[in-house]
Amino acid sequence: MDLFGLSDEEWTAVFLSLRVSVVAMLASLPFGILVALLLARGRFYGKSVLNGVIHLPLILPPVVTGFILLILFGRRGPIGSLLDQYFGIVFSFRWTGAALACAVMGFPLMVRSIRLSIEAIDRKVEEAAGTLGASPLWVFLTVTLPLTLPGIIVGMILSFAKAMGEFGATITFVSNIPGETQTLSTAIYTFTQVPGGDAGAMRLTVVAIVVSMAALLASEFMAHLAGRRVDPE
Repeated sequence: MDLFGLSDEEWTAVFLSLRVSVVAMLASLPFGILVALLLARGRFYGKSVLNGVIHLPLILPPVVTGFILLILFGRRGPIGSLLDQYFGIVFSFRWTGAALACAVMGFPLMVRSIRLSIEAIDRKVEEAAGTLGASPLWVFLTVTLPLTLPGIIVGMILSFAKAMGEFGATITFVSNIPGETQTLSTAIYTFTQVPGGDAGAMRLTVVAIVVSMAALLASEFMAHLAGRRVDPE
């Protein structure tokens, strides 16, 4: 037993959850920025359909999302079989699959936050940079991206928080394997299913609350710093 009274197995679930959540957040960030920019500034046929597909995981039951991932990314799925055969990448029943499921579930929250931040930018600022000879890519990197930073930070924290609490999609896609795919949420669920497991579930619940509060406080602090950099006044 250690801090919080957790056993080694319980700490394994905690650290795995942190690992999965961080990987899910960082891996989806470049795609989140790209999709948010596309939805905020793009003018193309099917934009509403794309927006609907992106936000579908928020509407669908998480178990359905996990089942779709299992069909697509399982060893016999159309995508999973190709990844396994040509790249040796396996998602189903691996911690990487848990990260994929969490990334998919948190992606709409990330995209929405970044998109709203991009839409709030005054286009005249970007146009002024363009008139000074800056290329569109340079304008994006030096003007748009820094102004979007508070929204990016909020989107990252929302994605991380969603990943930390994800249960349905994860357990459907990668099951609940101790030491491999058993995250904080699935570990709590396991404790609630066995006699005398209430104490273990309560310990992990306390850890989950502490981690979530720390993430929220960190997001507030980072957003404050980003806001000061954007608007020093």
